[in-house]
Amino acid sequence: MFRLLRPIAVLTAFLTLHSSFFIETKAQTPKSYTSSEILLGLKKLNVLGSVMYIAAHPDDENTRLIAYMANERLLETSYLSATRGDGGQNLIGPELREGLGVIRTQELLAARRLDGGRQFFTRANDFGFSKTSDETFRIWDKEQVLADMVWVIRQRRPDVLITRFPPDARAGHGHHQASAILAAEAFDAAGDPKRFPEQLQYVQAWQPKRLLWNTGSFFVKPGDNMDGYLRLDAGGYNPLLGQSYGEIAARSRSNHRSQGFGSAAQRGEALEYFQLVKGAPATKDLFEGVDQSWNRVPGGAAVGKLIEEVIRKYDPSNPSASVAGLLKVRAALATKPISWSGNAPDLSFWKTEKTQQVESLIKNCLGLGLEATATQVSVAEGHAFQGGQSFQVNLEVINKSHVPVTVTSIHGLGFTYDSALVLPFNKLISIKRKGEAGFSGKETQPYWLQIPGSIGMYSVPESLSFPFSEGAAVLMAQSKAGVSQLPADEPTGSFGYMLWRQSLIGMPENPPAGGVCFIVQVNGSRLFYSVPVQYKHTDPVLGELYQPLAVVPPVLVNLPPARSYVFADAQPKTVPVTLRAGRAGVSGSLALALPAGWKCEPATVPFALAAKDEELTVNFQVQPLAGAAPGRAELRASATVAGQAYARGIQKIEYPHIPTQFLFPEAVAPLVKLDLKRRGQNVAYLMGAGDEVPDALRQIGYTVTLLKPEEISAARLKEFDALVVGIRAYNTVEALKTKQPDILKYIEQGGNVVVQYVVDRGTVLPEIGPYPMTLSRDRVTVEDAPVTLSKHPLLAAPNKITEQDFKGWVQEQGLYYPSKWDPKYQTVISSSDPGEAAKESAILVTDYGKGHYIYTGLSLFRELPAGVPGAYRLITNMISYGK
Repeated sequence: MFRLLRPIAVLTAFLTLHSSFFIETKAQTPKSYTSSEILLGLKKLNVLGSVMYIAAHPDDENTRLIAYMANERLLETSYLSATRGDGGQNLIGPELREGLGVIRTQELLAARRLDGGRQFFTRANDFGFSKTSDETFRIWDKEQVLADMVWVIRQRRPDVLITRFPPDARAGHGHHQASAILAAEAFDAAGDPKRFPEQLQYVQAWQPKRLLWNTGSFFVKPGDNMDGYLRLDAGGYNPLLGQSYGEIAARSRSNHRSQGFGSAAQRGEALEYFQLVKGAPATKDLFEGVDQSWNRVPGGAAVGKLIEEVIRKYDPSNPSASVAGLLKVRAALATKPISWSGNAPDLSFWKTEKTQQVESLIKNCLGLGLEATATQVSVAEGHAFQGGQSFQVNLEVINKSHVPVTVTSIHGLGFTYDSALVLPFNKLISIKRKGEAGFSGKETQPYWLQIPGSIGMYSVPESLSFPFSEGAAVLMAQSKAGVSQLPADEPTGSFGYMLWRQSLIGMPENPPAGGVCFIVQVNGSRLFYSVPVQYKHTDPVLGELYQPLAVVPPVLVNLPPARSYVFADAQPKTVPVTLRAGRAGVSGSLALALPAGWKCEPATVPFALAAKDEELTVNFQVQPLAGAAPGRAELRASATVAGQAYARGIQKIEYPHIPTQFLFPEAVAPLVKLDLKRRGQNVAYLMGAGDEVPDALRQIGYTVTLLKPEEISAARLKEFDALVVGIRAYNTVEALKTKQPDILKYIEQGGNVVVQYVVDRGTVLPEIGPYPMTLSRDRVTVEDAPVTLSKHPLLAAPNKITEQDFKGWVQEQGLYYPSKWDPKYQTVISSSDPGEAAKESAILVTDYGKGHYIYTGLSLFRELPAGVPGAYRLITNMISYGK
């Protein structure tokens, strides 16, 4: 039976479990802990202190300091990132915006798994580069972002807050400035019960001891006197981990692959400097005046002594010998004088944290392996009263210690296994069961993408519901604070748990789609361990892999990703729509919705998919009629099954450094009718960091050949009317060091080369053009900034470019403009952000021999997939230039 637990009870329970219970249920390869890691965990058990680092984006965090705080000072350490980095560029693939935000979210989580921190977010959307905090706050909902920061602070109760950036122009980015401003306001607001009082039905106000700015070489001039700053050496060596904190930090930071932040390890002394922003002064240490021992909670001293005894007797060759002592610690935490009183929130917080740490340590000391895997990567959504979708769940249990362990029962998705399993030493026990997927919620779309947001803010749904095991509900009812409202007579079987909006805020990702709870008995004590049901498979190259179990609609409707359908004439274009069955035996009809003045053949298509994951591609012919309005519109595809419309596809995001992710984008594509003339036909394209420009060029009739770097030669390039170089190619394609002479020779002999933006650092050769130019970080971030057009022939033919062509742009107008250039380069347009001097290097053109070279920092890689008409006209003129 599927039931929703009472809202307040479940929210309270979730907050109690938020930081630790679900940590073990994230979809990833199960981790085995070494003896030294277990000892480090035992030592951390005896430290009661918390620190939170606050900045704006993925990669802004100081991974060395996080590693030091989590593993040297043994503090509960977290990073609160205001955004998910959605507005940046992607060095490893074509994903931008929401897809990039998911990648960077997972990169942060991968980083935290290495450095020992925890990860949180606000609802702020990274809308792209911002030059001032004022601009940022015009786009973000400042009060909402502040409320989110306060919420996370009140949950995590940090003793010390640390910011990465100053609240002024030195921060270099409006989001950076804004994160520091908000951190200072949140420091005060979190402790004020009059601020955001709606949160106080779940948490209590919390005042950190102090707020510090982690300053450093970015913000302090060489030779400046640092005597007035607090300092610490974060470059120490941890013998239990076998690494220095600089080495851990490099591995952690190198997970930010989408930003190209592979880092070399720093070894030896590494001084960090801190300036007091708010709160109690400190002269020697960041945590002056903060009791980090068990004495900070009433009755805690006795618990601390028990933990000290476990640490003193710890045998690294036999961690399981510590289980008896840890069970005593657990029992002490469950009895008075350590109580769950709501009037002692600090006590309740630490009791919750340390109870979960103890239970994890018991599992690790036992070498207790608990696993639930599915034989399929996805299951279809469906209500429990409809029976859901059955699928096989493989359960595996192993006890790698000589301590007697019994699994008394296992509760999963619609099943209960009540036969007691006595676990002999190092013997794997496997059980197969049928899971009933009573998934009443939507597909496993990241919660912040389920509801359309604004340019500056993501929206969070009112609630999410998930299948949950009976055992886990019992766990919450019997063992956790604030769950006394749960009914005592809930029947055995699959429960639902519902997370309300407030509990979702701050979470880095969705909870698992479904879990299995193992009830374990050790030395007379009952423990509850919930693990996610994951899809496990073996790759012939990479070996055993785990990924989250995805919940999908009965039918998925997929349009080609990141494609606009652009019509420069009235000829029809083929729009392929691929249907994929989320479950077996799904049938219905498929149709396209078009704006007025457009024609589609056929109008509707019936379909029947017999097997799960079966696919069918339907080709529609779409064309504009005489009455079609010029400009940008949209087409939408939807499938109707049993009277219900489904209009989402599936996008798989797969990279080796993060767990596989699935997004469910709407089946929508830009539909563009424009007046366009072009010259030339054959275009060579050299990919850089990855973009969708080649497909955009094909949409307007060019024949595009993707050239590999080794294929570039002056002779080969002569086959093409133009060579277009992808974004950041001169940062990422090492072969350009040796291929640049061939490119220049091609231009000299009459060729045309268009180079899209190059980042101002890390170019593979000093000069990227035929004449010197100095790249910079200059940009125009206001996408609709007014543009002044020159009389340069590039703007005259084959299409007359006007100010109208710069309307409707998205995110930014351009980036990484050159700050200096040889006089042989001609400028074409100029524009600026409000209050700034005009920037004239968005397009630079020069003749070289018989041919032409064009550098552009315009954000065409964003505008073309978005279907911006003017972007198509501009790049067509660039490719056609000189013909």
